Amino acid sequence: MATLNLKVNKKSYTVDVDPNTPVLWVLRDHLNLVGTKFGCGIAQCGACTIHMDGAAIRSCSLPVSAVANSELTTIEGISENGDHPVQKAWLEHDVPQCGYCQAGQIMTAVALLNENPLPSDQEIENAMNGNICRCGTYLRIKAAVKTASQSL
Repeated sequence: MATLNLKVNKKSYTVDVDPNTPVLWVLRDHLNLVGTKFGCGIAQCGACTIHMDGAAIRSCSLPVSAVANSELTTIEGISENGDHPVQKAWLEHDVPQCGYCQAGQIMTAVALLNENPLPSDQEIENAMNGNICRCGTYLRIKAAVKTASQSL
C-alpha cells in the first residue's frame, strides 16, 4: 500500500492504495466518482475514458501511481449541471440509448474539441474511433460533436 495525493476535478484527495491499482477503481471505489465506467479492462472500448492533464486516457489499465502528479478530470468534473456544450449536444441529438458508453464518449469528444475546436468529419471519426457504442449511435455522436463544436 502507498499513500498517494491525487488531484481530481480540481479537488485534492489522499488515498491509501496499492500503487498498481488501476485509476478507474480508485475513482470508483475510493473517491465514489462512479460516472466513469468499466467496460473491457484492457483499454479497448473507451467506457473508462477520463482526462489526464487535458488528454483523453483510458483509466482501466493505467496504474494510479502513474497519475499522482497529474490533473485528472472525470465526467463529474466536466460541468456541475450537465450544461457543457458537448452534454447539451448529446441530448439535442438524442445520442444516449443504453447510456453505458456515454461518459467515455463525452470525455473523448471534450478532449477533441479542447484540442481542435472545429474538427472535420474525418477528425471527429478518427478521435472517436475506439470508443465502442454497442447501441450503434455513431452517426448521432458525430452530429453531436459537430453541434458542440459550433457552440463552443
